[in-house]
Amino acid sequence: MLRALSEEEGMLSERIREEIIEEVDLTRDLTDEEIRSHIRERVLDEGHEHQIPLQERLMMEERIFNSLRKLDILEELLAQDDITEIMVNGPDNIFIEKGGKLFKSPLRFSSEEKLSDVIQQIAAERNKVINESSPIVDTRLPDGSRINIILPPISLNQGVLTIRRFPKEKITMRKLMEFGSISPEIVEFLRLLIVSGYNIFISGGTGSGKTTFLNALTEFIPKDERVITIEDSAELQVIGIENLVRLEARDKNLEGNLEVTIRDLVKASLRMRPDRIIVGECRGAEALEVLQAFNTGHDGSLSTGHANSAKDMIARLETMVLMGMELPVSAIRSQIASGVDILVHLGRLSDRSRKLLEVSEVTGMANGEVEISPIFRYSEDGTKKWEKTGRLVNSRKLSMAGLLEDARSYCS
Repeated sequence: MLRALSEEEGMLSERIREEIIEEVDLTRDLTDEEIRSHIRERVLDEGHEHQIPLQERLMMEERIFNSLRKLDILEELLAQDDITEIMVNGPDNIFIEKGGKLFKSPLRFSSEEKLSDVIQQIAAERNKVINESSPIVDTRLPDGSRINIILPPISLNQGVLTIRRFPKEKITMRKLMEFGSISPEIVEFLRLLIVSGYNIFISGGTGSGKTTFLNALTEFIPKDERVITIEDSAELQVIGIENLVRLEARDKNLEGNLEVTIRDLVKASLRMRPDRIIVGECRGAEALEVLQAFNTGHDGSLSTGHANSAKDMIARLETMVLMGMELPVSAIRSQIASGVDILVHLGRLSDRSRKLLEVSEVTGMANGEVEISPIFRYSEDGTKKWEKTGRLVNSRKLSMAGLLEDARSYCS
């Protein structure tokens, strides 16, 4: 059970930590066990003198070790698989999300300096630079957890660290059905679309499960295809593909050079003989390259983006393309209409559950607007079930893949 050290235990732990730093040459390549041995000896001596119970001594040992070798008190939070989000608002205010609900953690960093050390350690592991000149960084932990860091002067309440956790066990479509996030009928429909090479764009708000859903969709990609994933920070866990290339963007270095953007990677991927391109998330100007990839024969490509609805995702794509290039809106809409086949919209309901809310087909252009036609919708009122509200109009890819008969009940 998580608990903060008492003031006496905290002061004692900090003193032991400082003494070990002075006494032991931490620059040598010491093993974790050697460090633990030094800590254990010191805690044992102090424990007898101060009559500290065994359980408290063991906790002190672990926290001193984590402060020297790992991410300090964050290690205890990261060790709990049921924690899905960790929010550090300065050294004394740490919040966690469990089961969709927020709780304040009793843990706290010993000082603002210690929090700063941990932030620099996290950034350095991925060769990221964070300081007053570059106070915002997105990165990840080795286990794939997504991290956002903001420092003063941008953050007014000291260093802010947000960690989005992902399940250690890969979430499959079967799991999502068990969670009640999607119906078996829609899973089968999406399976046929993925196998047939429909370009699918997933939209939703923050925390709606876009990355998890995208990962689950990849289990339907034929195993003999070559897939290239492109991300700001590598988070995707593509299921079952051997011929997989993972690309990750790179920030500028201290001199402002060597930046590699999502746009650069999408352009490079087109020369790598991909069958499918998966862009983890569209946030800005790279939307133009993503649409071009969708329109250049890489059928079955996938991406995600933030939006309030499937219809809003169309407008967001237009805006993101305009961030990178001044183009007529009509040309952008034409690219969207010809490149994106299916929009999947996810959401988080009032009970904190994540659901697939809508599956829509992009059917083309009408009166200068991109037309979308809903095929499935989740009814939040009344039945609280998925309803089939339409049928797939463009069945050409299903026909070319020899799956039209299997999908007959979904097609017009």
